[in-house]
Amino acid sequence: MKYLLVGEETERLRFRMLLPNDFDTWIDLFKKDGVGNFLGMTDISTPEEQCQKWFDIIMNRYKNDLGGMNVLMDKNTGKLLGQCGLLVQDVDGIKELEIGYAILPKFWNQGYATEAAIKCKEYAFQHNFSDSLISIIHIDNIRSEKVARKNGMALDKQTVFKEMPVKIFRVNRL
Repeated sequence: MKYLLVGEETERLRFRMLLPNDFDTWIDLFKKDGVGNFLGMTDISTPEEQCQKWFDIIMNRYKNDLGGMNVLMDKNTGKLLGQCGLLVQDVDGIKELEIGYAILPKFWNQGYATEAAIKCKEYAFQHNFSDSLISIIHIDNIRSEKVARKNGMALDKQTVFKEMPVKIFRVNRL
């Protein structure tokens, strides 16, 4: 599992793999209005089904070495705060390495997404995974756009990804 940050840490966070027993905690993300839309799940009606699809996607990524979301644990409390990781994506016919992130709503606006995304960027460049990283962000997701900018990314283009209008933010290795 080349792109996972299992065992890595930041000042406040510890990275680990997603486990089946994380489901009951993670479902809170999908109970927040509009979050499913930002994650391309407009065709799925219930938070339970959205969360199950999310888990299925991540487990498929783990199994097929396509990167994946790492669970972010608070180093002091042991609480699950969110997820962040390096994801192999196909954008407009080009293979790209994405930094993806999602934080549970009760932990929004505390800098966790930015802290984790910066760690993913540093890890990817340190391990020579790519000379360029992207974040794929729904055009209405202002919070995620702010995280991308704080991670040194700039708007590269706007496109359609998995039937969603998105902005592609990019950072190149220095």
